[in-house]
Amino acid sequence: MTTNQSHESSRSHSVLLAGAGGVLGGHVTRALTEAGHKVTGLGRGARNDIGADLMDRDALLRAVEGRHFDTVIHAATALRRAPMRHRDMYATDALRTDGTAHLIEAARATGARRFVAESMVFGYGYGDHGAQVITEDAPFGPHGRTPELERHVAGMRVKEQLALGTTGLEGIAVRFGLFYGPGGTDAILLMLRRRQLPVPADHGRVLPWVELSDAARAVVAAVERGRPGQAYNIADRAPLGFGAHARCVAEEFGLPKPMTVPLWLMRPMSYAHTMMTSALRVSTAKAERELGWTPVHPTVRDGLAAMRAAAGLA
Repeated sequence: MTTNQSHESSRSHSVLLAGAGGVLGGHVTRALTEAGHKVTGLGRGARNDIGADLMDRDALLRAVEGRHFDTVIHAATALRRAPMRHRDMYATDALRTDGTAHLIEAARATGARRFVAESMVFGYGYGDHGAQVITEDAPFGPHGRTPELERHVAGMRVKEQLALGTTGLEGIAVRFGLFYGPGGTDAILLMLRRRQLPVPADHGRVLPWVELSDAARAVVAAVERGRPGQAYNIADRAPLGFGAHARCVAEEFGLPKPMTVPLWLMRPMSYAHTMMTSALRVSTAKAERELGWTPVHPTVRDGLAAMRAAAGLA
């Protein structure tokens, strides 16, 4: 750890958190507060301290006028439920491009030095990466194979380019696996109870997952110890196919197992089909080495058991 990183780690930050009212934002707010930082939430919902839309540049700049923050975090999303079709991602794609550009302007207006961007491992590209374990040295944001995939990947590519490449800002990107846990697994639980969650067989395909409180702790670590200009993969230690994940949720909560269906039946749900046909493994060694972060919940089953216990269902 450098002297500058040690200083960042030891001091309390005044943090502007875009997306504080979302599922991840709620976990990040708690984790930052518990670590001794002061959090101001920014977003459209009533649960935010500053009401502003990242897509409205002028209104956003007016909302932060006269305020000072040490660190700005971009964890905003337009998603209210899991995306099923490509068009479900379009508003979030725009938040990653135009929204990030506007938020960076706001960060500079408030005198912030550090900017932490929520990113995703799908920025390495949708599709089957085989058994390769991907590190942060791999190309991020390769051109998408279709116009729809390019739209999604471009959002992640541009968000990171803006976060990491803006002069005068210590930009850090946190590349998360798929979220699950309190607030993130609720939709799957509801669909399983209603027997409305068909899943295809995984056929060896796996994806990285991360429990939401573990993800939030990684954001705190990035605020305190992240190296400017760097990106970090954040996932648990046991990648799991989407079908296996859904079956694991059913088993842990005593719900009916999801019906297994042929993969082609998922094609009308174009984005979900793309995700379910992807295979991706990432290394988290850099985050463990530089951020001192390790998952409290090393497997999905561990995280689901903790979630069940916290809900009094153990």
